[in-house]
Order: sequence, then structure tokens, then C-alpha cells
Amino acid sequence: MTDSLLQYGEKVNATDLKVILEHIFLRNDEIGDEGQRGSPICIWGTHGLGKTQIVSDFAKERKWNFAYCAPAQFEEMGDLHGMPEVVDPDKSIIGDEYTVYSPPEWVPTAKGPGILLLDDLNRADDRILRGCMQLLQNFELFSWHLPEKWQIVATANPEGGDYSVTPMDDAMLTRMLHVSLVFDPKAWAEWATNAGVDPRGIAFVLTYPELVTGKRTTARSLTQFFDQIKNISELKNELQLVNALAQSALDEVTASTFISFVQDDLTQLISPEEILDEKDFKKIEKRVNELSKGEGDQKRVDRISTMCTRIFLMLTKSDYKVKSNHHENLVLFLLLEVIPNDLRMSLYMDLVKDGSKEVKEMLRDKRIATKLLKGM
Repeated sequence: MTDSLLQYGEKVNATDLKVILEHIFLRNDEIGDEGQRGSPICIWGTHGLGKTQIVSDFAKERKWNFAYCAPAQFEEMGDLHGMPEVVDPDKSIIGDEYTVYSPPEWVPTAKGPGILLLDDLNRADDRILRGCMQLLQNFELFSWHLPEKWQIVATANPEGGDYSVTPMDDAMLTRMLHVSLVFDPKAWAEWATNAGVDPRGIAFVLTYPELVTGKRTTARSLTQFFDQIKNISELKNELQLVNALAQSALDEVTASTFISFVQDDLTQLISPEEILDEKDFKKIEKRVNELSKGEGDQKRVDRISTMCTRIFLMLTKSDYKVKSNHHENLVLFLLLEVIPNDLRMSLYMDLVKDGSKEVKEMLRDKRIATKLLKGM
């Protein structure tokens, strides 16, 4: 329980969630091959975290089928289990009729693999929620069943707080596995980079991750806002419009912080492409030193951290290709005196862990090891 919000399962970020889904689905297939049913999984989390998007993207990336169902929108039980119809197998025989339920439109019919998403499951009323129990237990309802190799994923909002939800009892909870999705700025930035979100927006979130409160300002509302400003090349020249767009999507504090972010030219933080492609690295060093200056003797570690994170995201993208200047510029960046050694070590270790063979080769440079040892 966090801040009076009741959720279930381990707290995970988006990256970890995909690993968990991969494992559960693989194991469910193995269980299915043994003639048994696998386990659905319920992803808990506040609104706007991207639960639905993560599941949809997971299916799309693997070219799986995907079906969406919103039980909270069902008004009648027939919306859930379908409408009854009488079947008369032999009209010459009286009394052999029987009733079947035709699957409703949301029920997938294509062959698996596929994912059926029951979105915002606990926002459905109690009748509908109880009606889902057979589906979660047996992957079927009355006369119809899901095709083979289909997985069931549910999403749910926390119990408590301002959420209008129907509590799940133990009989419902024990029919599913559970995880709780939490916002992680680095995992979000990785997704946003691959999704083509405005780099200025990514830099803002990495600089001020504490503003993603999960109330008015969420990962979803931020993405909506960044989509709206993407075609504004010079934000500083359109502050009135940018402020109106920010206020339309975000809470007042976040909106005003973004305007200050623009006015302070922090949207001009050096991109990873500039850092690694620049032929004269002295220019990069000068700009990094300028950006790191705070008030008095204070150092703007947040800005340096943002640049480090964006370098990591660029170098660990699946389609990253090493260019001629990248080796030397990465080394020179890691050697910059303005970078605190804990940040230097963190970037180095993250790249060693998640970088490609080519990236790891760049990190073998003896100058990096010497610098890291001196900082210990």
C-alpha cells in the first residue's frame, strides 16, 4: 500500500514489466501444451502510466493478435457473455433443442498467439466483475472459449484514493498473477525515444521527474502535450501558445516549470547526437561546462544527469550504429571534470550492462578505467 492506494504484486517499471510478461506468456504456452490453462496477469497502476500502451506495443512488436475489451463500459451481462440463442439440431425431433451463447464482438476469433486485454477491469460494476471469473479461470464463458495460444491481461487502478473502483475479493484476486507498474523516468525516456517523442520533452522529464505525480500530470498527459509542441521549432518565440497548451494538459506547477525550462534555454541541452558526432570536442566541453553552472558555486547536476541518460538511451537503441567519432567522443565525455564520479560510474556500468558488443568495445579504453579509479 502506498499513500493509501492499495495495489498488488511487485513494483516494476515498464522495462521490467515486459520481461515478466515474456516469461509468463512462455510458461503459459508450456502449460497449455500440457492440456492445462495458464494464468492471466493483472497490471495495477495509477491512470496515465501507459499500462494499455505497453500491452498493445508488446503484442505489436511480436506481430501477435491483440483484442481490447473494456468491461467498465458493459451495461448488461449480455455485453460480457453474449446473447443466448436456441439451437435445434434436428427439426424432426421434438425436445432436442438447447441454448448456446454467441460470443460478443470483442471476443477474438483469430488463431493465437494473441493477447486479450481487459482494460480497467475493476472499474466494472460488481455483476460484470463476478461474471469475469469464469473467463479468468478457464479462458471461456458459457458456450464459447478463447482460441488456443491466447493470453489474458487485465489492468486495474488502485483501490482507495479518488478512484471509483469495485474491490476485488480473494476469489477474483487468486485467479490472476499481479504486478504494480510505477513510473520510472529512465524507462519512460527509453520508450519515448523509440516512439519519436519530442527530445525537448524527454529532456524536461529527465530533468524534473518528480513532477510526474500521477494526478493531473502523468506520462500520458505529458506525451499528449509534447505531441502538440513538436511542430513548434522555437518554443521561446511562442511562449503564450506553449503555455496555453501546457495548461491544457498538465497541472499548474508542471506547466509553469516547463515555461521556465524554455525561458532558461534548457531545451537547448546538448543532444547525444551532437556530443558523439562533433568533430571538435572542445566545443562540446565548453557547452557542457556552461550548462553545468548553477547559482554561486552550485553545479547543475540535474542537467549533466539528463545528458548522461540520453547518451545511454542513444547507445543502447537496437538500431544504433557506431560512427567514426563516437569512440573518442564517448571517452572524452566520460573524462569531463564537470561530471560527478558517481554519474560517470553509473553511465559506464549501465552501458557495460546493456550496451552492444561495439559499445562495450568503446568502453575498454584505458583512460576511462584510470579516471574511474581516481574518483574512488
